[in-house]
Amino acid sequence: MTDLRTEAPAEVSPLLARLARLREHVAALVDRRAAGDPTADDPLRGLYLSEEAVRHLLTAPATTAAPDAPDSPLGAPGPDPLTALAARLSLTDLDTAILLVALAPDLDRRFEPLYGYLNDDVSRRRATTGLALDLCGVPAHLAAARARLHAGAPLRALGLLDLEEPERPFLSRSLRVPDRVLGHLLGDGTPDAALHGHLHPLPEPLPADDEHFTVRLAALLRNGPLTAYLREHREGDGVASIAAALEAAGVRALRFTGPEDRVPELLREARLGGLALVLSGLPERPGPLVTTLTAATDVTVLLTDPRPYDPHWSPHDPLTLDAPRRRTGGTAAWSAALEAAATRKTETGDGSGPAGVSSPAGDNGPAGAFDLAAAVAPYRLGGERIARAAHAAQGLAAFEGGPLTAAHIRLAARQQSASGLERHARRIRPAVGWQDLVLPERPLTQLRELALRARHRDRVLGDWRLSAGGGRGRGVLGLFAGESGTGKTLSAEVVAAELGLDLYVVQLSSVVDKYVGETEKNLERIFTEADRTDAVLLFDEADAVFGKRSEVKDAHDRYANMESAYLLQRLESFDGIALLTTNLRANIDEAFTRRLDLVVDFPFPDAGQRLALWRHGLSHVPCADGVDPAPLAAQFELAGGSIRSAVVTAAYLAAGRGEPVGDGDLLEGARREYRKAGRLVPGEAGW
Repeated sequence: MTDLRTEAPAEVSPLLARLARLREHVAALVDRRAAGDPTADDPLRGLYLSEEAVRHLLTAPATTAAPDAPDSPLGAPGPDPLTALAARLSLTDLDTAILLVALAPDLDRRFEPLYGYLNDDVSRRRATTGLALDLCGVPAHLAAARARLHAGAPLRALGLLDLEEPERPFLSRSLRVPDRVLGHLLGDGTPDAALHGHLHPLPEPLPADDEHFTVRLAALLRNGPLTAYLREHREGDGVASIAAALEAAGVRALRFTGPEDRVPELLREARLGGLALVLSGLPERPGPLVTTLTAATDVTVLLTDPRPYDPHWSPHDPLTLDAPRRRTGGTAAWSAALEAAATRKTETGDGSGPAGVSSPAGDNGPAGAFDLAAAVAPYRLGGERIARAAHAAQGLAAFEGGPLTAAHIRLAARQQSASGLERHARRIRPAVGWQDLVLPERPLTQLRELALRARHRDRVLGDWRLSAGGGRGRGVLGLFAGESGTGKTLSAEVVAAELGLDLYVVQLSSVVDKYVGETEKNLERIFTEADRTDAVLLFDEADAVFGKRSEVKDAHDRYANMESAYLLQRLESFDGIALLTTNLRANIDEAFTRRLDLVVDFPFPDAGQRLALWRHGLSHVPCADGVDPAPLAAQFELAGGSIRSAVVTAAYLAAGRGEPVGDGDLLEGARREYRKAGRLVPGEAGW
């Protein structure tokens, strides 16, 4: 027989040549069918079936595959897939027989005319309920037998069989096996098309901070179908714990993130493959979804979400657990994720292994090595986010053509921490460091301590059990107090840079609302988002919302005090890093001060610090020979912010002339800062 895949001669159109070969195949098939067929010459062939034609169909040899086709999956060695499915789903012998009768026309076309003959209607080529019961040898009037085809019976409830044409009498309704069930029985493992785009792989299991939790959950998974709800504190913690337990138990799973109307196909897919189901990030109203899933007691269902489980969601309560919190500063998960990401890149030829990563202590590393523990200490990413951050960091290193560095890991981690905070706060990506701060030793030491607290809070408050209890969080709170321009905002940016985090400056205009209760709602959104985001939150001019409570004389005082009371309670449970700045420390309520980890006072710079600030500001500015800011530092009492503005003014004046900055430019810049502040300028009239 001619191969349809053979190339056509050059002088003939390829398409016409293929059609010619197709006609040859059709002719050969007609010859085979006509051989011995008593109805081959009947002009009404196909419109009716004679008894002679039926006998011919029954005695004809089976043709489950074309002569030149590869072996069919039905002929593969191994257990009968229908028997295996029936055993896994606890189907009765009658259920299995009915299913076989229903799927026969989809496996062998000869059953179509035979069923049409038995249905006394040549156009009805599927088995009906009545025909199925007859072929199974069960009386059609037997209630128990008919019940196996009802909507609540296993065949239909499990999605293995559909009853079509509901308008017909019960015994005349057609039976159809869904295509996905047929595909499974033929060895096709492709998930249902209705689930396309809604199934996602589980993350690679990473070393867990709580191995005991993983072992216990894995033991439950091995014992049989389990329905559990894991409340996660941080996004990704629940899925990471589930992935580790599933791997330990040797259980395969489907991860689903689709709509509720795809749950029937999802459950059928799980039952066909004997798979567990994992759902993370439940919808806003999870009741219908949770009810349906928890009612399926024959399927392992693992749910995870930041919200606590609500008994109103379902009458079938799952096993409710708290997912282990991912500790900050832990390197085991990061090391494993970086190793896995490097291995994938090596296999695809995109890079090499994670060279340059030193031991957790960071000692005696190779050239270009870095301290992994210090690099990842500020981040509280969940397990899945850690894997994604590691993959992104390896990609950044490959893009730059160099070894992996701490900067790559920090940038990738910040990308995984992107959040909705920008709706309420201005995002600043820190571009400064400790060298940009000109401060006395005491505030500098306190700022470094603040960064230290942010890195080691899990160890001190968690492992060493120094948390005060009472539902208090593990947040780090600091107050920066000092006159305007003394470096409070810059210091917050430096702390964020030291931790490798973004700085979010809260916009008070988006927080304070004239309507009662709205300010608290806005603040709650900010705190909630900050709790799940690795970032530094800055409340600039904090006395606007953290001011002292006053004696209640009218309704305004009462609601103002309610805002303060809410803030006091919310700060107790805050898990992030928040910094407050104020020009007047006395305006901050003492109750807030008690809850702060550090209060950093920023003094007004003396003459020596002012000179250092002038020189720092001019460090990258082209200056004329002999320029000396020392007289300005002694004569003009300016804070750091004002000195920077004076340098900027001088730079513009010099740039306009096309010359380097001179003493006159700096003097004019200092004078303008005095005038802006409404102060008398040294050397001018009235001084």
